[in-house]
Amino acid sequence: MTNFSLAVHGGAGTILKSKLTDALESKYHAGLRCALDAGYVVLAGGGSALDAVAAAVCALEDEPLFNAGRGAVFTSEGKQEMDAAIMDGATRAAGAVGGIFGPCNPILAARAVMDRTDHVMLIGPNALQVARDAGVAFADTDYFFTQARWEALQSTLQMRAGGIEDDDPARRHGTVGAVACDGNGTVAAATSTGGMTAKLPGRIGDTPVIGSGTFADNETCAVSGTGHGEVFIRYTAAAEIAARMRHAGQTLEDAAHHVVMHDLAENDGSGGLIAVDAKGTITMPFNCEGMYRGMVTQDGDFQTFIYR
Repeated sequence: MTNFSLAVHGGAGTILKSKLTDALESKYHAGLRCALDAGYVVLAGGGSALDAVAAAVCALEDEPLFNAGRGAVFTSEGKQEMDAAIMDGATRAAGAVGGIFGPCNPILAARAVMDRTDHVMLIGPNALQVARDAGVAFADTDYFFTQARWEALQSTLQMRAGGIEDDDPARRHGTVGAVACDGNGTVAAATSTGGMTAKLPGRIGDTPVIGSGTFADNETCAVSGTGHGEVFIRYTAAAEIAARMRHAGQTLEDAAHHVVMHDLAENDGSGGLIAVDAKGTITMPFNCEGMYRGMVTQDGDFQTFIYR
């Protein structure tokens, strides 16, 4: 048996340290701990990595502080469009949804695609129908509305009207995710996001793109990313880590560090990721000011972090 482990993230580069109050910081730590608790219960009970990452991400989607599910940001037209993906490292089975609105937990919609169809990714009305058929809970616009996200949209649109493009990573980052290794040495990854503030309607980021923002394979690792999604896609960030492990013999830590600090950082790819291998080793590199993240191992040592 392998010692199980779990890591979660709630987005990278999302709040400058100078703007984070003690009270808000405590809320972020509590949100991360809640997600770790949800996944840990599954793993400690002998459950699968797949069920653990789904449970952890559901907890993060339920917390409005994070840009996923209930806390999703708004598009340039004032709508919310959410992406999510989940992948099983034992079989490479995967499910993903893009640009959806309605499911309280988009990660469960992605799980439904994996479990109930022959496809990997669905968008549009049928993605929602598959989720409904699976019994996924839905909610209306009031459930998903948060004043902070709405104000972020208004300020972004106001800057654009003045010809200004703010480089604050909080406007183009924001994702939640989890990776786990269970007692059988199987790894899994799950990622969910509301995307970028004021993104074009219909924009799909790296989160549901298998091999970019989400990936899992027992032979190498499971990865969940957060950051400038277009760059994660162009550099197939998650798959590149696995490729470095498989073909170059790199450790998980070395492979993940290279991708985050070189492939991404040198190409406007601010952000970070969490990753785990089939031995339960965890790494959580990022190349921006901070990344909401946490981890727990079989011994019950819970840790949460925001900055370095």
